[in-house]
Amino acid sequence: MLGERTERIIFDVRDMLAAFDKLPVQRCSPEHLAALQNAAVSKPYVRGIGFWHAARRLCGVGFLPDAGIKPRRADRIYPNGVIAWWPSKQTEVGGVELFLMRYGDYDVAIDPRQLLDLGPSRHRQAVLWVDKLRMAAMPSNARLPPPDAVPIGVTLRRSQGVIVSHYARNEILPIDIVASEPIGYFWSRHASLLTLGIVLGLLLVVGWVDIVFRFSRYQLRPATELRQAIAADRISVQYQPVVDLRTGACVGAEALARWQRKEGGCASPAAFIPVAEAAGLIQEITLAVMRITIRDLVRIGREAGTVSININLSRDDLKNDRLGDALAEGLRAARLDPRLIKLEITERALVNTDTARRLIHKFRGRGHQVAIDDFGTGYSSLSYLQSFELDVLKIDKSFVDAIGTGAATSQVIVHVIEMAKSLGLQIVAEGVETEAQARWLADQGVFHAQGYLFSRPLELADFIKFLHARRAGA
Repeated sequence: MLGERTERIIFDVRDMLAAFDKLPVQRCSPEHLAALQNAAVSKPYVRGIGFWHAARRLCGVGFLPDAGIKPRRADRIYPNGVIAWWPSKQTEVGGVELFLMRYGDYDVAIDPRQLLDLGPSRHRQAVLWVDKLRMAAMPSNARLPPPDAVPIGVTLRRSQGVIVSHYARNEILPIDIVASEPIGYFWSRHASLLTLGIVLGLLLVVGWVDIVFRFSRYQLRPATELRQAIAADRISVQYQPVVDLRTGACVGAEALARWQRKEGGCASPAAFIPVAEAAGLIQEITLAVMRITIRDLVRIGREAGTVSININLSRDDLKNDRLGDALAEGLRAARLDPRLIKLEITERALVNTDTARRLIHKFRGRGHQVAIDDFGTGYSSLSYLQSFELDVLKIDKSFVDAIGTGAATSQVIVHVIEMAKSLGLQIVAEGVETEAQARWLADQGVFHAQGYLFSRPLELADFIKFLHARRAGA
C-alpha cells in the first residue's frame, strides 16, 4: 500500500531510538557502540546511529566517516520530541544526502531513497514530502505536483491519462506521498481484483459490506480504543513539578495526560496525542485532564496548601468556548480560585485568529495566566508574540540542552530570554537536567524551571509528598 513502507520505517526508527535510552551500558563504551552497530546493520535504511549529550553528538556507529556527521541547527523540532535535519551537504555521506531524525539522546541517519518502494514497476512514479520538503522520489527525476495541489485519495486525470494518488499521515512526522501511473496500467493491475469485487458484490453484498466494516474498524482501532478510554475514564494525569531556582521550593506543576491501556501499561502524550488530533478527540482529552486537575487541586489544597497547575491547550481548544465554559463551571463547583490553573499553548497552536485572541483575552479576564509553551520550535517573531496577551514564556528543552555546549543553538536561548524580558513575560525553562544548566539560567534571571534534575512526572500522592519535602527545605 502507498505510504506503508514510509510509515513503518518512521515508526520503527522512533521505537528503536526510544529503546536505546534503556540500554544498560556505559555511554560511548565499546559495549554501547557494539549495541548501536548491531542495530545499524540490521536495518537496510540506516546509515548511522549517534548518541548525543545535550546539543553535542558524542559518538556514533554505522556507515559514516570516523568524524561522524556534525549537523547544523535542527531544521524542525516537533512537539512529540522528534528533531529533524533535512538532507543537505552537511549530512552527505558517499554522495547521498542523509535525513537525520533524533528522539531522546539518539539519532539515526536515514537514506531517504529507502523510504519509498514502488516495486518492480517502470510505469509508476512517486515523490515523498516530509513537512512539505521533497525528501525522495522514484525515479529520482519524477515530476509530480506538490501535496497541496492534489486532494487526498485517488484522482482520475483524464486529460493527462493518469491516476494520481495522495497519501498523507501526521503521527510522528508530517508525511505526504504523491504517486501517479497511466490509467491503462492501473486498470490492468487491478482488473482481476475488480472482477472479483463485482462478482462478490453481486453474490455476497452483505458479506462484502461486513468485510468493509471490519477493515474500517481495524484501520480506526487506535482512535476507537482512545475514544473508549476517554469514556471509561482511563485518561489519567501525572504532575511534573515547577521549581523556584532561588529557593528550591515547588511553585507549581504541569499536568501531563497519560492513557491507561487495556492491556496494561501507560501511553505518553507523544504516543496518543497525534491519534487524538487525527480523530477529533483532542478536546475530549483536554476536558478529561481539566476535570482530573480540578479534582486533584481540591486534595492538594487540603493536604499540602495552595499551588498552581498548568494545563496544556490544543489548537482545537482555541476554536470555541467549550473548554473555557467547562473550566469556569468546574472551578466554580469546586470553589477554587481560577488563578490556580494556568493555561499553556504551544507556539504551533497559537493560531492567529480573532477567535483565539478572544478566548485568550477571556481566559486572562477570568484570572488564568496564559503561557506560550515549547517556545523556539515554531520560529515566532517578536512582533507576532506582541500581538497576543501572554503572561509566561516557556523555553523549549532543545535550547536548554544547548547551554554551555558552544553549539549554534546555545546562543538562541540568550535571545529568547531577552525577548521574553522585553515583553515583560515570566520565564520557565523546560527540560533542565543538570546543576550547571540551573545555575546558568538563574544567572540569566530565569528563576522557574522544570525537568528531571528536580523530578520526573509524578502521580498525585507522590506530587503531594514532593510539595511537602520542598516546602520543608529538603
